[in-house]
Amino acid sequence: MVSRSYSNLLELASGGSGGEPLPSLGRRRIPRVVTASGIVPDLDVSDDDAASAASDHSSHAPRERVIIVANQLPVRAARRGEGAGGGWDFEWDEDSLLLQVRDSLRAHHGRADVEFVYVGGLRDDVPPADHDEVAHELLEGFRCVPTFLPADLRSRFYHGFCKQQLWPLFHYMLPLSPELGGRFDRLLWQAYVSVNKIFADKILEVISPDEDFVWVHDYHLMVLPTFLRKRFNRVKLGFFLHSPFPSSEIYKTLPVREELLRSLLNADLIGFHTFDYARHFLSCCSRMLGLKYESQRGYIALEYYGRTVTIKILPVGVHLEQLQSVLNLPETGVKVAELLKQFYHRNRLLLLGVDDMDIFKGISLKLLAFEQLLLQHPEWRGRVVLVQIANPARGKGKDVKEVQEESDAMVKRINDAFGQPDYQPVILIDKPLQFYERMAYYVVAECCLVTAVRDGMNLIPYEYIIARQGNEMIDRILGLGPSSRKKSMLVVSEFIGCSPSLSGAIRVNPWNIDSVADAMDSALEMPEGEKVLRHEKHHRYVSTHDVGYWANSFLQDLERTCLDHNRRRCWGIGFGLKFRVVALDPNFKKLAVEHLVSAYRRTTKRVILLDYDGTLRRDAEWQTCVPVIDCSWKLIAEPVMKTYTETTDGSTIEDKETAIVWSYEDADPDFGSCQAKELHDHLESVLSNEPVSVKAGLNHVEVKPQGVSKGLVAKRILSTMQERGDLPDFILCVGDDRSDEDMFEVITTAAARGPSLHPEAEVFACTVGRKPSKAKYYLDDPADIVRLVQGLASVSDDQAHDGDAAAAADTILR
Repeated sequence: MVSRSYSNLLELASGGSGGEPLPSLGRRRIPRVVTASGIVPDLDVSDDDAASAASDHSSHAPRERVIIVANQLPVRAARRGEGAGGGWDFEWDEDSLLLQVRDSLRAHHGRADVEFVYVGGLRDDVPPADHDEVAHELLEGFRCVPTFLPADLRSRFYHGFCKQQLWPLFHYMLPLSPELGGRFDRLLWQAYVSVNKIFADKILEVISPDEDFVWVHDYHLMVLPTFLRKRFNRVKLGFFLHSPFPSSEIYKTLPVREELLRSLLNADLIGFHTFDYARHFLSCCSRMLGLKYESQRGYIALEYYGRTVTIKILPVGVHLEQLQSVLNLPETGVKVAELLKQFYHRNRLLLLGVDDMDIFKGISLKLLAFEQLLLQHPEWRGRVVLVQIANPARGKGKDVKEVQEESDAMVKRINDAFGQPDYQPVILIDKPLQFYERMAYYVVAECCLVTAVRDGMNLIPYEYIIARQGNEMIDRILGLGPSSRKKSMLVVSEFIGCSPSLSGAIRVNPWNIDSVADAMDSALEMPEGEKVLRHEKHHRYVSTHDVGYWANSFLQDLERTCLDHNRRRCWGIGFGLKFRVVALDPNFKKLAVEHLVSAYRRTTKRVILLDYDGTLRRDAEWQTCVPVIDCSWKLIAEPVMKTYTETTDGSTIEDKETAIVWSYEDADPDFGSCQAKELHDHLESVLSNEPVSVKAGLNHVEVKPQGVSKGLVAKRILSTMQERGDLPDFILCVGDDRSDEDMFEVITTAAARGPSLHPEAEVFACTVGRKPSKAKYYLDDPADIVRLVQGLASVSDDQAHDGDAAAAADTILR
């Protein structure tokens, strides 16, 4: 039976259910929802059906298409005339990163034929009566699909959950009181989820899930991957977070922490600007979901229910062509000449800050540091000017107003204390500037100060470097010759995303006022030759790692990650935002008890290998039929393990007769892993003369006799039976952890190659749970295993009764 969500997709694709018809997107491709194997669980499609479905598509290879999804579309809208009915005008927003991605990719990276479709909101409220007209114009003229949100819903989504709860928390502000970030409000969370659902519905109108790539941007849409994955199990989906990701100690205070993590893990590729942000995300996955990550040929990857989720670490860059075109504008040159007259012709050195007016940009701390500079270095009074460009805050609220008032008060205090009739130490520009004006300030600034207390990537330093490199027109205005080497200086906070990539900058802790003041002085006093070398180093990096390089690298990794989508079998499990997809080998299937019992009934020489812990219940009674192995080595190993248990809260020791295991499953994962490595080395040292091996596994360290493994035991059993001439015709092998994979490998290899089995042997290698395994079958939990064994036991009882009757008859005949 097709689930409700998929039946809705079918209605959507056909334009039914009383809804509006789908907008045309040129050569519209209807998603093959039901005919694609694996999209609907337990629905298999034959090769002929698949070929028939494929023939319905275009006969030529489809053009690559990327659907870019973000909170806002890269367009500006303006109503014509006064009042309603005047229509709308639209133009591209040249400052939008999403537009820069398209232009830069098409220009430089061999993706000129890529079709880009944008899904997102508009900054302006569009009346419901205009929705159809606006949607049609944006789709036909700009390849944009607008998401129209009611004003109250958009406010609760953006100014509510995004800006009052997610954004402060991601910037390390805990909601300790209603005034600090605001307490968690479930109504705002519901608005956030509702808006993400609206975005998903809009994507469904244009996506061809077998062919399109979907690239979702930023924290506004963190639950969108779940909605898309639920509808299309094999959707090719990337997500990039443009803000910091906080440490696990901060993040885990969020009441919906698990829902957001699981939603992000429904993407194929998750991108971060820095390793710190990625490390914090991976730590959260480890501590809250118990997931482990590993490096796979240079890529960091998480295994999530059989799917490989790749982690991408690459900072975004600037759009070089746009910056260079702005530098070439005549008005830029006019503004540069004006600023030279205002500052350098009067022997003034310009320090520049460009920040949004919000609490995380550290404007007040920067002003305090500049005040300290003038106090400690009187020689700079009358010579150094700090120009602080304060862009309007993207959020709103009490904290924004407080930052504005504090900055104004500090500027007035500094100017009153150090100002002169012809000298104003601080110039605060709190009105919007044209981009060319900002570039002109970059050109004439001796040093750029970016001292945010916590920020995402922040491209201001990159823009400054490109502006200082200049061009022929700028060089003429500055009086520089053709052979003049350019220079620049940067003072950047340790807590911004671009800091790791700017090794020539002076890095500071913005909270340390004295340190920032000293950094300003060092930047002003630095020899010209060193400024040149630092600038050239920065310019090489910025010019080669532009926005096109970043976008192309992300899409390449997304394509690589999604290569095996169609080779895996998929199941959707879980409800709501805990939904996830299990992706497994096509031949991997659930073991049918009826099939197993039938095979057991018609066979006579049987081998049954069952794991104990995790596969069968622990209160079962067992007897051993093998000789007791000398375990005197435990007297050495156990005291060592006890020492680590005492110092590692949550760790345990388990004696398994022939082995002993130290487990840290309930300990802090990072500390437990560190202790496990140390314990492993310690045990190898003290047991070097003992006939045992020390192995580290998932959340445990195990000591056991050498040459003893489940795989070797299975091999020995088969070889012994072969020597006796009893070739088994039935094998059941069941286990749940990594050590059981050795058993599965021996069994499956014997079935494929060796003469140790009957030619028509029935082989059942079964793991517990749907997960990647060398076994061909799975059962959901240990309760299924117990029911299976009970079924086999009932067959054995019946056969034993029949055997006794036959034996009695033979005896009578003799």
